[in-house]
Amino acid sequence: MTSDHGADQGGPGFDAVLRSYRLRAKLTQDELAARAAVGVRTVRDLERGRASRPQRTTVELLAAALGLAGADRLAFLAAARGQPSQTAAPPRFVRLPPPSDLIGRDGDVAELADRLRDRPAEGRGVTLVGLAGVGKTSLALTVAHRVTDAYPGGVAGIVITDGSTTGEVLGGVAAVFGVGRPDDLAPRFSGRSALLLIDAVERAPEAVAEALGRLLAQHPTLRFLATGRHPVGLPTERVRPVAPLDAPPADAAPADVARYPAAALFMDRLARVREAPVEPAEVTALAALVRRLGGLPIALELAAARGRVLTIPEILDRYGDRVLDLSGRPADGGVLPVRDLSGRPADTGVVSVREAVAASYRLLSTDEQMALHRLATFRNRWSLDLAERIVDPSPDLDVVHLLDRFLELGLLSTRGARAFRFRLLDVVGDYALEQAAVQGDLPAARRRHAEVMADLAMSIAPELTGARLADAAARLDDVAGDLGAALAYAAREQPHTALRLAACLPRWWRFRGRDVTGRQWLRRLLADPRTADADPATRAWAEVGLAQLALEHGAGGEEIASAESALAGFTRLGDVNGRLTAHTQLAALRMTTRDYDLARRHAEAARELARDSGRIRDMAVAENNLTWHDVRAGNLAAARGRLAEIDRLASRCGEHRLRAVAVANLAEIERLDGHLGEAARLGRDAIAELEEVGDPGHRRRVLATVGLAVAEAGDLAEAEAVLEELRPPGSTLPMDGPAAVVAGAVALRRGDVDRAAEAFTAAIEAYDGGHDPRDTVEALIGLIRSTRDGERRAKAMHRLTELCRTAGITLLPRERELLG
Repeated sequence: MTSDHGADQGGPGFDAVLRSYRLRAKLTQDELAARAAVGVRTVRDLERGRASRPQRTTVELLAAALGLAGADRLAFLAAARGQPSQTAAPPRFVRLPPPSDLIGRDGDVAELADRLRDRPAEGRGVTLVGLAGVGKTSLALTVAHRVTDAYPGGVAGIVITDGSTTGEVLGGVAAVFGVGRPDDLAPRFSGRSALLLIDAVERAPEAVAEALGRLLAQHPTLRFLATGRHPVGLPTERVRPVAPLDAPPADAAPADVARYPAAALFMDRLARVREAPVEPAEVTALAALVRRLGGLPIALELAAARGRVLTIPEILDRYGDRVLDLSGRPADGGVLPVRDLSGRPADTGVVSVREAVAASYRLLSTDEQMALHRLATFRNRWSLDLAERIVDPSPDLDVVHLLDRFLELGLLSTRGARAFRFRLLDVVGDYALEQAAVQGDLPAARRRHAEVMADLAMSIAPELTGARLADAAARLDDVAGDLGAALAYAAREQPHTALRLAACLPRWWRFRGRDVTGRQWLRRLLADPRTADADPATRAWAEVGLAQLALEHGAGGEEIASAESALAGFTRLGDVNGRLTAHTQLAALRMTTRDYDLARRHAEAARELARDSGRIRDMAVAENNLTWHDVRAGNLAAARGRLAEIDRLASRCGEHRLRAVAVANLAEIERLDGHLGEAARLGRDAIAELEEVGDPGHRRRVLATVGLAVAEAGDLAEAEAVLEELRPPGSTLPMDGPAAVVAGAVALRRGDVDRAAEAFTAAIEAYDGGHDPRDTVEALIGLIRSTRDGERRAKAMHRLTELCRTAGITLLPRERELLG
């Protein structure tokens, strides 16, 4: 390692040449003087350029002491005579250990190299901050080597030791640049750009800040690249957090896992301790492991070191839930030997993930630690608004400043552009919860988390309807993990909060197909004696939500008492919105118990309430519920008129989903009236609309309408296509009602009456107990048409007659025609 410092035009001066060869030989000035049998002052004066041309004898002694031979010796002697060397000039001055093999940081290296090489306007230096073991030093070394061509004054680095003073830092900088004193740096640089690498600034932050401030003021061409758990704190400093490596997401294909940097680093370190390559059966466990390790390089290397005695699934099983316990000696297994910037081995004691995180945790104030405990309760990414709610800031604690500080310390990751979403690194969250438990702060943090999630759900719940449903559901999807965690904790420790949270979620649970899970939560919480004195409105909403979810999976009749209790509660409270919801649910619930007249009265009550209170959307919902009763009575003209009114009301309130459902119902009415082509056209339009608003339940029913219409019209190719969508080829699940009834219609049209009868029988069984008896009527008519067994036909006819009598159903002219 040499320097090009010197005044000669033909090449570097003898002072720079002597210093570069001495440093390459790793000798101090005293050691070189002793080995050459010359005075140490002679060596010092020669390296400082203060001596006249050295005597040939002195030069020969120095060359021998340095072990020079061949071209190096000729270049050394020529420089002593002030003659240009005929050999290539020594490289620029670089005093750094070689860079380590860096995996997954190509983008970071390119960005930092560009900033240090070509963008001097961006400040005098960059500080890489982050957790211990995240790879700051390796990244800094690679970048420093990458930009040596941009710093003719030299590139050198120092490592800060605990308790270093300002003078010791300055003396260390002078030494690594090959001069005896800090005052000698000016002639050393001679106006040329130089780069100083400073590692571990947190070990003596005040000393580093003062020393670096002086150096930058005295040497305008000097820039720096620092690493630490926090910034130096200089005004000309640019702070760059170093994040853990990207890990494969849960849905990553096995073939893509190795492309993620965290997985690539783990596999590289694993290959150093075992000869066998990663087996295909291990890939899923590998992806889960590196994801659980949060992409933190130190954790990845320590886990890989276990590969000498454990398989990857065994490593995951043993350490997946206790990542903080991973430890080992740096030179063991997959962990590379750690050296400081001068190349000397650093402390080789035991390294642990827990201590790596603890080192940054100890930099926080007590208030900051308490805030970290609360933020660690989040499972998903969170917004600034949620952070402010859970931290409950005081005048002395600004959450914006707090998050910025956590980012500076590398404790936090961000995502997004217009609206940032935050997340603590997994190991940081684990450690924060561990410390919260030790300090007795965990119960308070958990309580606060549950309260915040209940407040959030309450603010979103009113939007889980109409045109805003999909967007509101997506907002809850973003915090689904936190909703579950809050509900589980509060059900044990804060049942009132749990009930408040659960009462807000039925529409979301229903929309996402989680009706069984939601119903179980609501039943458990309503039955808990500790919620008997909960807010009456909360209990009423929980009861009506319970009925709604039960209806979704065919158990509505079991929860009629809950809906009636809710209606009574809302009536006492004078809650019009609650009464509307309860009447609407009871209109549907009474259908399941075949109390059709009572169901109609509840639907009419909901319509009158909606009219009196000017609620347009609720008027449309009530009219939609009443449409079925028109069809039940065989009055298709009245049903068409009601659907036209629904379309008008839904248009007024921008309710696209209701309009789509109205079109779907109109398609079914046209089919029942024998207008098969129009039914298929309207059905296709409704399907497109329902796909946009995301209503899979209604979409499936209208698919059946289209399938029946085209099958009866003789378009069997399209009917088969609909059937494939209703029941994908190769499916082993039994057919549900819509799939079975279309299969029966296709088989009947083909003349395969035995298969048709089998399909219609399956449809009857699937529809049995459902809330719409006309579905069963459809399947029974199909069975009667397709069966050749007189007794079986008679039984089906009897069942159809009884169903029409008990449900008050009037068969339509077309249906009577089909029955003969």
